[in-house]
Amino acid sequence: MSAAAHRHPIATTMQAVDYAAPGGPEVLVATQMPVPVAGEGEVLVRVAAAGVNRPDVIQRQGFYPPPPGAPHVPGLEIAGTVIAVGPDTDDAILGQPVCALVAGGGYAEYCLARADHCLPVPAALTMAEAAAMPETLFTVWHNLFQRAYARDGETVLVHGGTSGIGSMAIKLGRLFDVRVIVTCGTDDKCAAALDIGAAHAINYKARDFVEEVKTLTDGKGVEIVLDMVGGSYLPRNMACLADDGRNVTIAVQGGMQADISVLEIMRRHLTLTGSTLRPRSNAFKALLADEIAREVWPLVAAGDLAPIIHSRYPLADAAKAHAQMESGDLIGKIVLEIA
Repeated sequence: MSAAAHRHPIATTMQAVDYAAPGGPEVLVATQMPVPVAGEGEVLVRVAAAGVNRPDVIQRQGFYPPPPGAPHVPGLEIAGTVIAVGPDTDDAILGQPVCALVAGGGYAEYCLARADHCLPVPAALTMAEAAAMPETLFTVWHNLFQRAYARDGETVLVHGGTSGIGSMAIKLGRLFDVRVIVTCGTDDKCAAALDIGAAHAINYKARDFVEEVKTLTDGKGVEIVLDMVGGSYLPRNMACLADDGRNVTIAVQGGMQADISVLEIMRRHLTLTGSTLRPRSNAFKALLADEIAREVWPLVAAGDLAPIIHSRYPLADAAKAHAQMESGDLIGKIVLEIA
């Protein structure tokens, strides 16, 4: 079927939020641009909501450019209705509500997605909730269960326990019998993490999380650390790990360099790994989506897994959403809603 195949007329222009040059949240402005046309294997989604994530902020600041071929418009996850499909793409998906991991372009009324990166939106989720799922779910599933191969009964330390990533890790941990210890920056956030389902929450500003982890694990340490800080946290993460433990770094908010002991890695059989999701191949993301559809999505459809939404903004207020993200004053996800 051709890229023009659809059931309803499609506008030729759309409202989107973009930026002309890197800067603070204020550089995000509403603009008109052409509606994209679906290519082979792609679908065009009329967007109902888009998730806001830390990589969007870093891109806007000029430190995380879109990969080749990706839209300049920010936005890595969306939910909406499929209104057109590209050439050689199964048109059974037309008219279906989906959420999708996208390489960019989410802050817009229309967005392209790979058909095999889409998941159906079940009745258990609102569109806003569905839009807040793909980026964190794909990231946590890949890094915690694929890269760190978390097993039943293991314990993981997660930094940023009330972030979108942290809250998703807590929820997945509870569903898959993984005990989750988190660090947070305030007592209120620690309390919120416990309410979400964390086994323990450590205020890293008030206590040494390395010593706390040792106490909580009777000196053994945790099997896994899911790290969004990097930098000086890496040797401290290693100190938290049990022998044969795995550290997975997924962001470097604390810096890109670390001073570690290679002998310690060898002596204690530690594994240090990490990943970034956005630049991965379409084929990789399709396989990841397929595994999530089989292993996790039935739990979503049953109402057992949903994201925590901290706040919602209209698309035109994306700058306010980014300002809140940068403030750190949130628990869970921020969503842009599109009328």
